[in-house]
Amino acid sequence: MDREVLFEKRIKDLANRAYNRDIILFTDFLNLDELHKIHSIPPKELPVSVCTFGGYDLAERQMAAFLPDALSYLGENLTYPLVCLRIRPLAVKFAEKLTHRDYLGALVNLGMDRSMLGDILVGEDGAYCFCKESMSEFVCENLTRVRHTTVSAEPVQDQGELPRPKFKEIQGTVPSVRLDVLLALAFGESRSKIVPCIEGGKVFVNGRLVTSNGYNPAPGDLISVRQKGRFLYEGASGETKKGRVRVLLKRYI
Repeated sequence: MDREVLFEKRIKDLANRAYNRDIILFTDFLNLDELHKIHSIPPKELPVSVCTFGGYDLAERQMAAFLPDALSYLGENLTYPLVCLRIRPLAVKFAEKLTHRDYLGALVNLGMDRSMLGDILVGEDGAYCFCKESMSEFVCENLTRVRHTTVSAEPVQDQGELPRPKFKEIQGTVPSVRLDVLLALAFGESRSKIVPCIEGGKVFVNGRLVTSNGYNPAPGDLISVRQKGRFLYEGASGETKKGRVRVLLKRYI
């Protein structure tokens, strides 16, 4: 059976179980493709409400929660079965410069499936990783090394410690506020190179797949492009004498 059909069948099965048993059920962490597929299912085909969350605002990988009507009031106050772990070197002086790929590789090498892991935020002195609550103790006990650096992992109680995203501000003028134009400006590429990304299903706006080059993003939209990165469209600030639009983007670095 086609993977998309299987995925939709699994989602509808979870929704029906939540409805029939009058309980809240959760998925594992979902990627942008999977989140889009959930959001694309007509609400009338699901007997419960669906909410998603990844542990912090702007999380890319998120869990979906299926809430029966009697529990839908929980909404934003719902507690998801996820934990934020802080991973840091035991000897900062001798630690390597580790990347997102290094941390992810070390976690996967423990035998963990990617669906058990949410976003990994890399800071100056370590990283913060979101994982399923049921796997947090396993990670804390078994993650002792990332590349050649000895590390420790422990749950984070105060998420105020999370590293703040770093942005590169990009200002420019564009002929119109279209998705393909903004992507070309954000990544410094020609529109001819950007269009295949959009048409190939690699571009998401606020977690939803967009395949139209002429889509008009709204101020505050988070735009993600697989294998390239993501940025915030801050908005437009007037026109030039030649009729071009001044825009501001904040690209994650």
